[in-house]
Amino acid sequence: MSGRAKLTLFAALATLLTSWSLNALVDSQGWLLQAALLLAVQSAVGAGARRVPLARTLTVAAQALMSLLLLAFLYAGKGESHGDGPLAYLVTDFGALFGQGVRDVGEFAIPAPLTDGIKLLLVSGVLLIGLLVDALAVTLRTAAAAGLPLLALYSVASGLAGGGGASWFSFLLAGCGYLMLLLSEGRDRLAQWGRVFGAAPRRGAADSGLANGAGGQATAPVKFGRRIGAVTLGLALAVPAVLPSLGGGLLGGTQDAEESGGGVGGTISAVNPLVSLQSNLNAQDNRVILKYRTNSPQQAEQYLRILALDEFNGVKWEASGRALVDVPEKLPEPPGLRAPVSRSAVEVTTSISAADYYTQRYLPMPYPATSVNIGGKWRFEPAGRTLVGDQLGRDKFQNVQGAEYTVRSLLLKPTAQQLQNAPEPDPAVREEYTKLPDNLPTVVAETARQVTQGAKDDYTRAVKLQDYFAVNGGFRYNTRTASGTGPQAVARFLADKEGFCVHFAFSMAAMSRSLGIPARVAVGFTPGEKQSDGNVNVSMRDAHAWPELYFEGVGWTRFEPTPRSGINIPDYSRAQTPATQPSAPAPLPSQSAAQPSTGPSATPECPPNLKKLGECGAAAPAQSTGAGGGPSVTTVLGWAALAVAVLGLPLLPMLWRTRLRARRLATGEVLTAWRELGDTAWDAGVLPDEALSPRRAASRIVDLGRLDPEPAAAVHRVAGAVERALYAPPGAEVSYPELADDVLLARTGLLASADRLPRLRILLLPRSAARVSWALSARRSAIASAVSTRLTAARLRLPLRGRG
Repeated sequence: MSGRAKLTLFAALATLLTSWSLNALVDSQGWLLQAALLLAVQSAVGAGARRVPLARTLTVAAQALMSLLLLAFLYAGKGESHGDGPLAYLVTDFGALFGQGVRDVGEFAIPAPLTDGIKLLLVSGVLLIGLLVDALAVTLRTAAAAGLPLLALYSVASGLAGGGGASWFSFLLAGCGYLMLLLSEGRDRLAQWGRVFGAAPRRGAADSGLANGAGGQATAPVKFGRRIGAVTLGLALAVPAVLPSLGGGLLGGTQDAEESGGGVGGTISAVNPLVSLQSNLNAQDNRVILKYRTNSPQQAEQYLRILALDEFNGVKWEASGRALVDVPEKLPEPPGLRAPVSRSAVEVTTSISAADYYTQRYLPMPYPATSVNIGGKWRFEPAGRTLVGDQLGRDKFQNVQGAEYTVRSLLLKPTAQQLQNAPEPDPAVREEYTKLPDNLPTVVAETARQVTQGAKDDYTRAVKLQDYFAVNGGFRYNTRTASGTGPQAVARFLADKEGFCVHFAFSMAAMSRSLGIPARVAVGFTPGEKQSDGNVNVSMRDAHAWPELYFEGVGWTRFEPTPRSGINIPDYSRAQTPATQPSAPAPLPSQSAAQPSTGPSATPECPPNLKKLGECGAAAPAQSTGAGGGPSVTTVLGWAALAVAVLGLPLLPMLWRTRLRARRLATGEVLTAWRELGDTAWDAGVLPDEALSPRRAASRIVDLGRLDPEPAAAVHRVAGAVERALYAPPGAEVSYPELADDVLLARTGLLASADRLPRLRILLLPRSAARVSWALSARRSAIASAVSTRLTAARLRLPLRGRG
C-alpha cells in the first residue's frame, strides 16, 4: 500500500474514532455504522480522484458531490416535500428533514432518540469533518492541521454531552486516531524534528533514520515519536484525575443547575419546556408519544398536564424553584378546592404508557391527581402538583421514557354560578400569583381593562378575556409565528393578533394578573384522539399551553383562549356572563364540526365562526391533492432522469475517453493516433515522457506495459509511422490504413497485461482524464489574461480622452 493510500485510510479512521464521542448524544448507536460506510465511500472517491489525478479543488468537489448524493438517496421520502420531482425533493424535502433534525435537537434531552432528522445531522457532520480531514491530511499533505476539525468534532460532542464517565474513553479514541494519522505521514516527516534520539539504527540503516532495518524494525526517530505520543496521551488522561481542582476541563463535565439540589432535598430549577413546544406543533412525522385508557365520562376534557409556569420575570414564564419531597401514597388535597365543588367531584383512573423515545423528566398526568403508581425514582412538587424525575447518577435522571403508570385524579365539575360567587382568594395566593414585572408595557393592562369593562367579578372578567382571544378579538392561530421573549412580546402579540397557544396562554395570564386575578400557565397535552380499541393516542402536535386561574373553593381552573381546532372550551366558561345571553358557545359546535370524522360539509360556504378560527379552505385542497392515482408523468420522468444522471456520474471519465478515442482514430492522422496511444499507455500506468523519440517511447511502452509480441509489434508499427510522418521529405505521402487497428490492438494488450482491479481502474478512472482539468486551467488563464489586457488598454485610453 502506498504512503498516500495509508494516509487516506488513517484519515478516515481518525474521523471515525473521534465520531465515537457523538454516541453519548443519542440513545442508539445504529447511525455510526452508516456514517462509517459513507465515510469509506467518500475516502475511496478521494483516493480515486487523486489517482487520476484531478486538481485538488475537483477532488474535494467530487467527494462532496458523492456524499450529498448518497445522503439524498438514503434519506429519500423521510422529509416533507412540497412539490413534485427530484428538484423539489432535493431542495425542499431534504432541507425540511435537516430542519426537523435541528428542531429535534432543541426538543429532546440527552440522550435524544435517534430520529431521522437527528441521524441526518450526525451522519452529515461526520462526513463534513471527514472531508476536511481528508483534504488537509491527504490532498494538501498537512496532517497536523487536520487535528483542528477533529478537535472541533470532539469539543462539540463533549460540550453537548457534558462529559461523563465515558468521556475519557472517547478522548482516548480521538487521541489515538490523531496520533496514528500523524505517524502515517511517513518517517520523512519525523526526520525533520532534528537529530536522532536514541541508539543508531540496526543492520546498516541509513544515518538519516528514514529507512527500516533489514529486520523491519522502526528506526530511532519513529520509535521515539511513538513514545512521545503515548506519553502525551497518558498525561492528558492522568493529569485531570490527579488534579481534581482543574475539573470542568476538556474531560470533565460541569454540573447542571438541576443537579445542584441532589436527589434528597433538592429543588426544581427554573425550567422552560416551551423551547420545544412550537417544534412539536410543527412536527412533520407527528409521532405518538403517549397512549392512555381512562374511565372518565368526559375524556374530551382530560388534559395531560406536565407542569405549571408560575413566575413571569419580564423575559419569560418559567417554573419557580420549589422544594421537592418524596411522593406520598396519597397526594395532598388540591389547593383551593372546597365544598360543594369537592363533593360533586368524581375520581377517575387513567392508565398511561409513554413511548421509548419520549424522555421528558416531568410526568404527564391529569389534574388534579390524587395518587400515582409508577416505578422508578420520582419526586413531588406540592405547589404545582408535579412529579419530577430524580437524579440516578452523574448526568443521568429518571424520565418517563417507556414508563407505564396509573394515575387516579379528580374530575371537577364547577358551574359558572359557583365560579362567579367564589370568595376572595387567600392573600398569600393573590400576592404570589399576581406579580408582574415593572417593565411590562402599559398596553397589556389597558387592553385587559377595556376588554373586561363592565364586568363585576373575576369570573366574568376571565370569560371576557377568553372570548376576546378565542372568538371576537380577531386573533388567528399560526404555529409558524416566532414565540419571542421579553416584555414587548405580549404587546407585539396584541398588535399582530397572530400566534399559537404559547402567545394566547401567556397573554391571558399576564392580563389576568393585571386585573388582580391569580394566574399561571400550564404546559402539557390536549386529550388526544380516541381509537377504536378504546385507547387514546397523544401525539407531538397535541402539545399545548393554557392559562390556569385561581378561584377560591374551586382551585386552579383551566381556561382556553387559543382558537385552535380540536380544543374544547370548558363548559363552565362558555357564557360570557351568568345572564341568559349565551354568546360564547358559538365556536364550540363549529370546532367539533370541523373534525374530519364528520365527512364533507353539505354547504359550500364557510361559516363566519370558522373563518375567525382560520379553519376554512384548508381541507379541500389537501383532499384533492391526495386523490390522484399515483405520481404524475413529469415526476416519473424527473426521477428517472435523476437516476440516470447519478448512475452515469461514475462513468463520465470512461465515456469521455471512449468518445475522445473514437474521434482521434477517426481522423486517420498519424500524430493524433500516436497521442491516443500515449494516453492509453498513461492510463495503464506508463507515464508519458515527451523527451523520448518515438522509437524509444515505443520500447518503453512495450517494456513497462509487459506487452505480448503481437501488441508490441503494433506499437512499433505506429512509432515507425510517426517517424515517417515527422521526417519524410516534403510532399511525400504516408499511407497507413491499419493505424486505428494497431492502436486498438495495443490498447487490448495493455489491458490484458493488467490485473483485474487495475484494469477496472483503467476503464473507470483513466489517468489521462487529467487533460480536462489542464484544458480548463489553460482556458481560465487565457480568459483572465485577455480580460487583464483589455482593462489595461482601457486605462491607457482614459487619460487621452480626458485631454480632448
